Amino acid sequence: MSFYDLSKEDRIQLVDKMTQLIESDIQKNTRANILAYFSDEDTYIRKSAYIALGRLYKANIPLQKSILNLLDELLASTNEKVRQTVVNAAGEIGMQDFDSIEKFMEIGLFDSHHSVRNAVIGSIKKMGEKNPKPTLAFAKRYLHHEDKEIRREICHGIELRGRKYPQDILPLLKELEFDKTARVRNTLVHVLGQIAYKKGCLEIVIADLKTWKNNEVVAAAIDEIIDVHDRYKNFAVKTQEEAIKYIEKHFK
Repeated sequence: MSFYDLSKEDRIQLVDKMTQLIESDIQKNTRANILAYFSDEDTYIRKSAYIALGRLYKANIPLQKSILNLLDELLASTNEKVRQTVVNAAGEIGMQDFDSIEKFMEIGLFDSHHSVRNAVIGSIKKMGEKNPKPTLAFAKRYLHHEDKEIRREICHGIELRGRKYPQDILPLLKELEFDKTARVRNTLVHVLGQIAYKKGCLEIVIADLKTWKNNEVVAAAIDEIIDVHDRYKNFAVKTQEEAIKYIEKHFK
């Protein structure tokens, strides 16, 4: 039976039990329960486990060193699900304490398995939203990495911060406007669309795009922004027609 086959009450009880067993493992320096949860086939069991570990880290200062040592040990697992959950757990911690988990992001970014690398993207998204300064400084270091997938993943990872505060990530995005890899440029265009449809965001994005030099990327970004205002019309602050009028008036 999967996590969401359970009733809400049973899910709450299961998470409470998981948290207790995870804490017990940490205190006793054992691994059985943690490994079972971190390697579970059910995504939501693994998610409950890494959220529980993140909460334990924040609530129990005396356990923090043991938790970090545990994550360090498990990141060497041959099981990609365990490594993925380690990175996600580190992301939970990094929303408050980035310095302590930076190395997990660095290692996970180059993991051989896509699910672990995707966990880094997800972690950068949530850390960037809650703890932007160190997270964006970390992202900036990899914007011109020789591996095109690293550049693409970092671009994707900073998107969530930009949905509320586009001004925070636009300087980083601008560094990619002349990237030679189509896959990276396509992700860049996608992110520009995603950060331009909420209140006050279109104005900031368009003002910044006026300073960019790659006309092809800018044109593609504007097309994407216009299209997003239709695809997300139930969430966008402006209608597509209003967005087009604004762009025609202010982008020349």
